[in-house]
Amino acid sequence: MMRALTLAALLALGLVMFAASLLVGYAPLGPGPALAALFGQGDPLTVIVMQDIRLPRALLAALVGAALGMSGAAMQGLLRNPLAEPGLIGVSGSAALGAVIALQTGIAGAFALALPVTALLFAAGAVALLMALAGSRGGSLTLILAGIAVSSLAGALTSLVLNLSPNPYAAAEIVFWLLGSVADRSMEHVALAAPLIFAGLAVLALTSRGLDSLTLGEDAAEALGVSMARLRLMVLVGTAASVGAATAVAGAIGFVGLVVPHLLRPLMRARPGALLAASALGGAAIVLAADLAVRLILPDRDLKLGVVMALIGAPLFLHLIYRTRKDLM
Repeated sequence: MMRALTLAALLALGLVMFAASLLVGYAPLGPGPALAALFGQGDPLTVIVMQDIRLPRALLAALVGAALGMSGAAMQGLLRNPLAEPGLIGVSGSAALGAVIALQTGIAGAFALALPVTALLFAAGAVALLMALAGSRGGSLTLILAGIAVSSLAGALTSLVLNLSPNPYAAAEIVFWLLGSVADRSMEHVALAAPLIFAGLAVLALTSRGLDSLTLGEDAAEALGVSMARLRLMVLVGTAASVGAATAVAGAIGFVGLVVPHLLRPLMRARPGALLAASALGGAAIVLAADLAVRLILPDRDLKLGVVMALIGAPLFLHLIYRTRKDLM
């Protein structure tokens, strides 16, 4: 009962944030004209604002939040480590490296979706490298070490590209992209990212029973019929597809996959499987709220979503660490 009420409350919160995201912006629009414009009715300028600017921005914020939230819950359940997050396996760092190379080499200007497509290719390459390093029979420690190695390599190469950049304007553009944002995105970005994010979320949802069994230990989970190699592969593939697609279209946005499962875990009675759907809904709501804050705090400045999420997530995470330490004393 508690789980159903929590999911319903998170869904309602997400829908409220989504509606607010459609209504809040530089151009003041009432609910009636805004709703009519979504369906192509009314002033043509209002239709453009709603269909080409606000709708793709709200959809991407919800998709990116859901991808990061559920992936964080799955990684924490698989590794049985509350500090695990999607960035641990290097997918987001590698996607960022692909985007940086696309911007630096001019590939990003070749066609409209060149930048996110390049980022996706690098994310896929990171997963292939990770699986080659960890192996099908590698344990959690091997997976964490392989992820740190891939993430460190991607970070080092990103720094190298920035360091060798001869064009300060390109370097500035790269830095701003790395800060993360869903502004100025189109329905083409939504169409590119949505199938991969939904596919990744579907794969992660199938790991629910395995993650619940894993709370008893790997030996007990295998005794219950759970294949650890298959479970690891499903979590990796699901995380790679959803987080890689999210990073490709929105840049690097941190703390969602780390903080959201922490906040919701007590409400799900510490069941990793039950936490997956709750984290997806909670992640969508928190990223939509952060994107609203971007527009309301400094409407005349280009405040980045990744910066706001870090400002929200870091103090919250410090509080959670303090509360956890206090509970252990």
